[in-house]
Amino acid sequence: MAGIRKIPSTILYPESCIVYPQITGQRANGPTGQRANGQTGKRKMKVDGKDMRPIWLHEDQITVQVIDQRRLPHELVVFDIATVDDCIHAIQHMVVRGAPLIGVTAAYGVYLAALSAQRQNDPDSFFKDECRRLKTSRPTAVNLAWAVDRVSHAVERVIDPSKRATQVRNEAARIAEEEAESCRRIGENGVKLIETIREQKGEEPVNLLTHCNAGCLACVEYGTATAPMYAAFEKGIDIHVWVDETRPLNQGSRLTALELGKCGIDHTVITDNAGGHLMQHGMVDLVIVGTDRTTGTGDVANKIGTYLKALAAYDNDVPFYVALPSSTFDWELTDGVAQIPIEERDPEEVRVVEGIDQSKSRKVLVPPLDSPAANFAFDVTPARLVTGFITERGICRATAEDIRRLFPDRAAPTLE
Repeated sequence: MAGIRKIPSTILYPESCIVYPQITGQRANGPTGQRANGQTGKRKMKVDGKDMRPIWLHEDQITVQVIDQRRLPHELVVFDIATVDDCIHAIQHMVVRGAPLIGVTAAYGVYLAALSAQRQNDPDSFFKDECRRLKTSRPTAVNLAWAVDRVSHAVERVIDPSKRATQVRNEAARIAEEEAESCRRIGENGVKLIETIREQKGEEPVNLLTHCNAGCLACVEYGTATAPMYAAFEKGIDIHVWVDETRPLNQGSRLTALELGKCGIDHTVITDNAGGHLMQHGMVDLVIVGTDRTTGTGDVANKIGTYLKALAAYDNDVPFYVALPSSTFDWELTDGVAQIPIEERDPEEVRVVEGIDQSKSRKVLVPPLDSPAANFAFDVTPARLVTGFITERGICRATAEDIRRLFPDRAAPTLE
């Protein structure tokens, strides 16, 4: 991919909870090779927890820029999304990941579709076709289709292509702001659980466990699972976080560890299978994970391995909470195991690991060359194993009735 710009790893470590530093230099291209205005030069982002985000609209107003999360934690690369093809590539190839961030990225993808539609003979048909393509980028995270539908429906009566593009851009920006605010409120609500445990334990640290990365990098700000952790840290509560490495792409050891470390939160990276042992020995007080899709009846799809954590937590009487904004609920589904589509990704992600060797990124084959691999990206945790949900509206039990108590304005799933 031409034009990719690497940032020295030393500037990934400012004195801030958020890891996005000042950036100067040439912008990276999307896979189409298109550069919106051919511009290069200085790009500055504040090192500030409220302003710094993993996605933003460039000042030219026709290019979406994101942090390429495949390259973290050792390199920082800014990736340009100038077309719908770029957006689909970024979503499918994990340049961006995490349900809320995928939704925001898709919303801005609709904006790029609206811009391109202005140059077509049949702008309406083109716009609708591009929205359909975006919705099928990845199958599991419900935020993707939710965001595309919301933005496209907001302009379905707008005839003028130019006005439609402007309104789509504004709606995408509103979604980003709403997701950030939802995550902030998730932190406010979830920290109460940590405070309760702190009161019970006294001076001892509260030991949390999380799986994958449901932090700032997966959302717009704050994160979902990490939002209560950041809130607890800001309140001066002594916490320690067990961070599952989260194979095969190691989003825990690469991304969650990076976020927590730069914020100064005490944490330890562990193998994916260590959680049960820690729970057996009383070393975990609370599990908080995120989710890519949760049914209106409480079944939770999340990164593969979450189900095993829930089983271990249930067997050891450890509270297991799922943090999510309302945009991640799928109000139409009633049986997560039977109905939620589970993405199967490239087996090479399992067979090959990547890391830094003497300042150079290297990929290494682990199993025998002729051994096949399977790569299921998500699993489903049944509602009976979930202690509760932490949402922007409060905390509820993982039952259809209690979920509806918090969200009476949402359509209740039809139970057969």
